Amino acid sequence: MKHTLLLLAALATPALAQPVDLAKSQLIFSMKQMGVPVSGSFKKFAANVSFNPAQPEAGKADISIDINSISLPTADANAEARKKDWFNTAQYPQARFVSSSIKPLGNNRYQVSGKLTLKGITREVSAPFQISPQGKQLAIDGALPISRLAFKIGEGSWSDTGTVADNVDLKFRIVLNNV
Repeated sequence: MKHTLLLLAALATPALAQPVDLAKSQLIFSMKQMGVPVSGSFKKFAANVSFNPAQPEAGKADISIDINSISLPTADANAEARKKDWFNTAQYPQARFVSSSIKPLGNNRYQVSGKLTLKGITREVSAPFQISPQGKQLAIDGALPISRLAFKIGEGSWSDTGTVADNVDLKFRIVLNNV
């Protein structure tokens, strides 16, 4: 599971954060448990984003995720994910992504790089994303592959990748207003 959160975009002044429509934004993830796909999401997060497609290098993103807002298919799975061997939300209630660079890839596609902190561990990550104007809003859609074991998510007997795969795909949609 991961989240990472991530990301960015819009047509306003690049130095100023743009309002994020959290009701239309989402952080969802998928993984495999015993070979079966499992999906979940994080219901609460805050995003401070600025992005101008004409000057993508000036864009910035700072996203904080409330890990206690994890939503999995069952209440038991939600409770298990909060435990020490998984996210240890008692000690690490938030995850955070802070961008360090954004590069254009062409055709409304970009690459964001930055630092993702999960369970007290910070790693450099990078994710492609694309933008799509939607009236006065700009949707930013991307995916970030995460190694759960790199962040010690699923320790002890849960570190067996035959039970829960190491790879978690975090998909993000950040919708910016007033573009």
